Amino acid sequence: MNKAVFYHAGCPVCVNAEERITEIVDRSRYDVEIVHLGENKGRIAEAEAAGVKSVPALVLNSDVLHINHGASMAEVKG
Repeated sequence: MNKAVFYHAGCPVCVNAEERITEIVDRSRYDVEIVHLGENKGRIAEAEAAGVKSVPALVLNSDVLHINHGASMAEVKG
């Protein structure tokens, strides 16, 4: 099964995107993991290594889909 990781920072834009994206991703094809970077700061480097430049973002295998614009990674880092 393919892996999908949805990274967000908990802002209203991110939460709305999480709700919509998790509804439309085909769960029979993708194992979806939600990562709140505000609560899991230890995973920021992982997100950046995957190519995430801003959140919310969905990583499907090696493809990064930046959704709307909630916060840059610099803002997430604080």
